[in-house]
Amino acid sequence: MKVNEHIAQAKGQTLISFEVLPPLKGGGMKDIFNMLDPLMEFKPPFIDVTYHREEIVFNQRESGYYEKISIKKRPGTVGICASIMHKYKVDAVPHLICGGFNIQETEDALIDLAFLGINNVLALRGDARNFEDKFIPEKGGHKYAVDLVRQMANMNRGKYLDANLVNAEPTEFCIGVAGYPEKHFEAPNFDTDLKYLKEKIDAGADYIVTQMFYDNEKYFQFVDKCRAIGIEVPIIPGLKPITKKYQLNSIPRKFFVNLPEEFVSEMEKADTKEAIRELGIEWCIKQSKELKERGAPVLHYYTMGDTDTILRIVRAIS
Repeated sequence: MKVNEHIAQAKGQTLISFEVLPPLKGGGMKDIFNMLDPLMEFKPPFIDVTYHREEIVFNQRESGYYEKISIKKRPGTVGICASIMHKYKVDAVPHLICGGFNIQETEDALIDLAFLGINNVLALRGDARNFEDKFIPEKGGHKYAVDLVRQMANMNRGKYLDANLVNAEPTEFCIGVAGYPEKHFEAPNFDTDLKYLKEKIDAGADYIVTQMFYDNEKYFQFVDKCRAIGIEVPIIPGLKPITKKYQLNSIPRKFFVNLPEEFVSEMEKADTKEAIRELGIEWCIKQSKELKERGAPVLHYYTMGDTDTILRIVRAIS
């Protein structure tokens, strides 16, 4: 079933979903299953699986020179999605990015997903590689997420890259895209960022998942501004608890979000790891309860492998 169909069938009830990372290369599905098994008590209708672009590393050779090689540290997104669907009988949502693919490779990847019965995809531009200061698309690849959305929407209409195909089978992808309640860091201003988001919806996207945020008013204002410019698709809030003090600096730096002064002040007063963790959990519970009370369609938790924390939070609001 498609994400938007799950939301429609819920008839206003707030659903729970989770996002997981593929294990580091050398790990196995048991890592994913051990994390997801306890979370299945909440009956998530879908589970997202992230995709990670290749990284460039430098290995020193015996001669003393360094060799530049490209590696994927977290491969396996599609296989993990198929395994999750088989084991749990829930829908999986693979993330598909522009980086690392040309348009033909993108089409081939989408065909594979369709053959596997995976009909939900989150379309993202993706981040710059670790040695680049800005995103550089693959040669012959998409530069923006909206271009990826257009390609998927074309396939949903039976339009493939080969214009000579006759009676091509349309795909049935439900297309998700990212939204930023505090604006994407590369956008010159909030209104421009909303304009880009509207373009993705007009191109064929079916729902939005937001970047994490820690002030619910940012989400509510974001939804209101989206509605004001004609964006009517479901807008799913993304949530990630802060459980370590260093995250007060690392999360704003990496994800370009602001932390409320009240929250930061309480976290800075905490003098033990356990006190810090409890404050972070309580803040996320508070966020979750308010979002649920005010009709958020889904609460989407970025698990980052921390099952125990997510269990505490979701049990508190169930």
